[in-house]
Amino acid sequence: MNSATHKVHRTSPKHEQDRRRHQRVDVQLLGRFMLEDQREYPCQTQNVSPGSIAIVTPVVGRYGERVVAYIDVIGRVEGKIVRILKDGFAMSIDATVRKKDQLAAKLMWLANRHELDLPEDRRDDRIAAVTPSTIVTLPDGREYRARIVDASLSGLALKIDVKPPIGSVLNAGRIRARVARHLEDGIAVEFTTRQTATSIAENL
Repeated sequence: MNSATHKVHRTSPKHEQDRRRHQRVDVQLLGRFMLEDQREYPCQTQNVSPGSIAIVTPVVGRYGERVVAYIDVIGRVEGKIVRILKDGFAMSIDATVRKKDQLAAKLMWLANRHELDLPEDRRDDRIAAVTPSTIVTLPDGREYRARIVDASLSGLALKIDVKPPIGSVLNAGRIRARVARHLEDGIAVEFTTRQTATSIAENL
């Protein structure tokens, strides 16, 4: 009687490394990038993998253009525009295998930090806004009254009738801030300089 032979397929370490190098993580990180004209522009990541980044920005370069980006947590990355998106572009990441492995580890941390409740991810304590509203001034000088929904030492959630592009810089009262994300009925902004309860009370 012949016995059947069953083959057990195991994932090789090399295959696991390759999978990690291509893993894409939906993560919103603020940053700045520079095109070949040597000018810097604000941006926010939409998703990141060790080999590419999708960037949300009102400024889009041309296909194949060289890009140098500085992204929070990730740091400096270089590459080329490989795809034009509706609200930005996707760029490749030109890096050594070792650097891509390091980036893969950072992305794993970013993907799991909420579940792990890591101290590094805890938001600034919320503060009671001393005023229910403030005037938001856009870069072109237009002004809008916004209701303060939430406030912390690092930023605000605002109910406002306009939604400037993510990454754009504005003034909330006399405080400089950057649009971090869009909300259902407004925007969330991150202060460009960390504030105190006193400075928020005096400048909003």
